[in-house]
Amino acid sequence: MKQKQSLIIIIVAIAILLMVFGSKMFYVLSPGERGIVFRSVSGSFEKDNVVGTGLKIIAPWNKLFIYDVKEQKSEETMDVLSKNGLAIKVEITVRYNPVYNRIGYLHETFGTNYVDRLIIPEVRSTVRRVTGRYTAEEIYSTKRNEVEQSIIGETATILKDNNIEMKALLIRSIDLPPDIKKAIEDKLTREQKALAMRYDIEKERLEADRKKIEANGIATYNQILDSSLTEKILKQKGIDATLKLAESPNAKVVVIGSGKDGMPLILGNN
Repeated sequence: MKQKQSLIIIIVAIAILLMVFGSKMFYVLSPGERGIVFRSVSGSFEKDNVVGTGLKIIAPWNKLFIYDVKEQKSEETMDVLSKNGLAIKVEITVRYNPVYNRIGYLHETFGTNYVDRLIIPEVRSTVRRVTGRYTAEEIYSTKRNEVEQSIIGETATILKDNNIEMKALLIRSIDLPPDIKKAIEDKLTREQKALAMRYDIEKERLEADRKKIEANGIATYNQILDSSLTEKILKQKGIDATLKLAESPNAKVVVIGSGKDGMPLILGNN
């Protein structure tokens, strides 16, 4: 009887312990989650011992920190200043995930609230730093791609150094004050018109040069031709032409004497 009572007491005690400490002893890590154990008694933190997925049993006096290592997204809208002091509104989306086998180091430095402590501040800082190197016109139009690539590259480097892998950084929009935006667009329009005009002028100049070269070629050809056509050559060509005409079966001509230039006179039937 006493043994039965003792067994019941033990079972009840175990049940009470499970009820009290069960939530601190049993953990189920889903796919895309990793954990780090902090041992309260020794005060040790196993940074390199990353707990994988599945059911995990932890001593109730220890603590398991669970991290979502799947890809996540944060969106930010911020006001920044250009190199020439103009206010610019920038909207950014950044996609990232913690490096799963480095979450111990991430936790040691920033803790589970790393998004607000690391990612958002660094994104904001990088955007402000990069835009401060360019004028409003460059950011809005002429060097926009360069600005975007600088923001992406510098942000990715900083996050990687802090155990975060940046998947992508998208600049959704860059907005200027309406009057500044219109002034820049008007300037770009004038520049495009000036470029088109310079193109037309250059095209006309090239066409004029082409005609000049063509005319010089024709003039040179005529000079060479005039100098080569002597009186004897002309007479010989006339004789050759007369012979060919006389040999033609359809020709009805009479060739008599010669003209004042020594060439034969050709009389037709008409």
